Amino acid sequence: MARAPVNEIGTTTLAELEALVAALRDGADAGTVRAMILHSALDSGFCAGADLRELYHGVVARRGDGVDEAAIAAEVRSFIDRIHAVMDGIDQAPVTTIAATHGVVFGGGFELALTCDLIVADKSTRFAFPELRLGLVPGFGGIPRLEREVGNAVVRDLLLTGRTLSATRAHELGLVSQLVARGEALHVARHVARQACRFDGATTRAAKAFIKPLPRARLDREKDLFCELFASPVVTEALRRFTESQDARPYLP
Repeated sequence: MARAPVNEIGTTTLAELEALVAALRDGADAGTVRAMILHSALDSGFCAGADLRELYHGVVARRGDGVDEAAIAAEVRSFIDRIHAVMDGIDQAPVTTIAATHGVVFGGGFELALTCDLIVADKSTRFAFPELRLGLVPGFGGIPRLEREVGNAVVRDLLLTGRTLSATRAHELGLVSQLVARGEALHVARHVARQACRFDGATTRAAKAFIKPLPRARLDREKDLFCELFASPVVTEALRRFTESQDARPYLP
């Protein structure tokens, strides 16, 4: 990923991720690909989450065009459905997937990393769910996936306090599979990928299906809750403040 400032996930990135999932599933090389690494080419971090500015300006523009709130809500739900389809596609990809992380891994970026089978994090990595400051909960599947990995107590801590989780603490909790020196995540992730490629592909797929079930009911409920909360004027005002912020990193909790 290489979209400044910190690989925010908007319509363009979503389309790219959809193409990636389609290639993994149906592409000419789909049967020969054995591992995939998600990483950022930017020094600023892995991913700061959803493109909130695009989201806010899109909603404001639709209201300015006279589109009613029910139609806007349906459009937001459609976007969230597309996001979930992509996240589920990566989560259930028939190959070993590895997130190589550094710096900011916030909100939707954290949720993207959680779709991967393994996280290799350098010591600069910080994970966070800052959504409550916007009047929202994570909407890309992060709560059920983090529950799957480390349990609900950790989710409550991160979500209700908005605090960041260091790479070292994430490794202690078992969320991060390998903790590495700054700048070494991609290098180590490539070694992990090569190791994963030594095994029979059908066996890897069967093992992954068994050990990594998709928490479907919880994912669906999270989508519903996100969309319910998004309709609140509290969210509109919070997004306006975020968009107009002059802070260098307004996404920080």
